[in-house]
Amino acid sequence: MKNTLRYTTVGLAGVVAMAFGASAQAVDLNVVSWGGAYTASQLKAYHQPYMKANSDVKLNSLDYSGGLAEVRAQSEAGNVTWDLVDVVVADAIRGCDEGLFMEVDHDALLLPAPDGTPPTEDFLEGTLSDCFIPQIIYSFAFAYRTDAFKGEQPKTMADVFDLKKFPGKRTLQRSPVNNLEWALIADGVSVDDVYDVLDTPEGIERAFAKLGTIKSEVIWWTEGAVPAQLLADGEVVFGNGYNGRLFSAIEEEKQPLAMIWDGQVLDIDGWSIPAEGKNKEEVLEFVKFATDTQRLADQAKYISYGPARESSLPLVSKHAELGIDMEPHMPTKYADQGFLTNFQWWADNRDELNERFEAWLQQ
Repeated sequence: MKNTLRYTTVGLAGVVAMAFGASAQAVDLNVVSWGGAYTASQLKAYHQPYMKANSDVKLNSLDYSGGLAEVRAQSEAGNVTWDLVDVVVADAIRGCDEGLFMEVDHDALLLPAPDGTPPTEDFLEGTLSDCFIPQIIYSFAFAYRTDAFKGEQPKTMADVFDLKKFPGKRTLQRSPVNNLEWALIADGVSVDDVYDVLDTPEGIERAFAKLGTIKSEVIWWTEGAVPAQLLADGEVVFGNGYNGRLFSAIEEEKQPLAMIWDGQVLDIDGWSIPAEGKNKEEVLEFVKFATDTQRLADQAKYISYGPARESSLPLVSKHAELGIDMEPHMPTKYADQGFLTNFQWWADNRDELNERFEAWLQQ
């Protein structure tokens, strides 16, 4: 990661002054995230405490389905109304390359760890990028209905793709991301070799072919709340989704579901600031607060996502409301069964594969 001194709308001195200054007047900030259990954890850990301490700031929580389409549209229209957007790393990289997001100097703008460790050393290795401020480590994983199969229960990604042994509907996200990786794993590719295989035309063909073996039994989702609901309603026997939403269904709603950690896709989620946003001073104040050591630890008390700072990890123990130990529900505990998304590979290939995936769905 380069240590950038370039900012889209303001110089370094101005940004530093903004980040450590106080808001001059009341302001509404539109903070965009994914909804559901994840946004609920943000509201409890970040938004509500911040508004309580800063009565002149109102944080409006908005939901979206990810991607850059809406950010691009606002920028092209010259009417950027979003002040802060929760994004995955691949979208942060693409948005940064397109000039949609503001570049940040993490050590200048964020708070150090309580022992003085600078942010660039405290955030987990590999999580920082030029226009991205990490929050959590999460995963895309599968859950299944425990009452759907007699005898042996599914454990592996190959089981998810086995319609004979484990019949029934599945629900998958309507996206090539993760699905192509899972198809290769189910077809016998090691998690360590997934992107080497995908980086060839033959690997892409192989992934689509394997995905095609379950295509007739798939209900495709685009909203993060859908897979847990379809599982709860018994409309599907397998569903992939954010591990935090699946945790909520299992532990909070007591649904008859269990996790499959094999082949989980680890990812990093965090904040990006629209380059043409109108409230950068107030946004930077909030981001500084929301990504400090305590706040990231606080979020992990409400949802099974690991904090992205080393100094936050020892502060997480039990769920704030359920009182259960959170470690068995953290994707990082099962990291050896999965792999980290190759952010740059998807940043380079997503547009092309999105088109191919949509065309494949219509076949």
